[in-house]
Amino acid sequence: MTGPAVVRAFDAPTGGFRPGAGPGRLPAAGDLALPVTGAKLLTDVDGRPLHVADLPTDTDWVPLGTLDGVPAWATDLTTTLPGRARGWASLAAEVPEPYATLAGRALAVITWRRTHRWCGACRAELADLPTETARRCPDCGLYVPMQLSAAVLTAITRPGRAGSADELLLVRHATGPTGLWALVAGFVEAGETLEAAVHREVGEEVGLSVDRLAYFGSQPWAISGPGVLLAGFTARAADPHAEPVVDGRELTEARWFGLDALPAELPPAYSISRWLIDATVTAARA
Repeated sequence: MTGPAVVRAFDAPTGGFRPGAGPGRLPAAGDLALPVTGAKLLTDVDGRPLHVADLPTDTDWVPLGTLDGVPAWATDLTTTLPGRARGWASLAAEVPEPYATLAGRALAVITWRRTHRWCGACRAELADLPTETARRCPDCGLYVPMQLSAAVLTAITRPGRAGSADELLLVRHATGPTGLWALVAGFVEAGETLEAAVHREVGEEVGLSVDRLAYFGSQPWAISGPGVLLAGFTARAADPHAEPVVDGRELTEARWFGLDALPAELPPAYSISRWLIDATVTAARA
């Protein structure tokens, strides 16, 4: 079986969302507005994006970048405004991918600004850097950029029995959406490459070894926390006869499924986990 092709979501955008930290200019009435309230984003009552003109004139705006050339701004709401507040998962399930990515950046930037107000070295209040998503201490000079947390997930396959389709390893997690059949995943440790993280996580969580590791693509992921970046891989089981043994802490179950008989309880269509699964199925049919 050849490795699955990278889907269009990973191609370099000609339009779409482009992150940016420098304002360039003041917000205009027709610019996109992404108000954040707690861990949710505010849209209008029908779920459509808001614009700068929809919020009070004294709103404190933070630049996010552009969506199809239109500047986008976030704000940390401190008052109640009419509209519909939703978590990122609910929003991402309904809106086009570029707006879902923009919404995830709004949540990440606003959450980072809330939780990085003070210098960790000398306790002074940090100051914004105008052209970066970063802050600097005016007293000791400590530089505090917004940092990403990288995580890996892997679609592991093995040959099926004679005359049968290849099989895909799916797991159920002990926390989160426990009813879903998902892929082996985990965060990258400091000093670890993405590839090394795949081998470690697969070994720790299901007791397997893999080879033919190939990079698939990545996705910013606002559900696991602000600033999470998921990197997807495909791999083959090094021993096609080995069976998974779950760790009992992070996973509750792991099973091989034929690519022609996958369960219905799969990750949502807007997730890289689902993109990996769908691409693996498509590649097997080619």
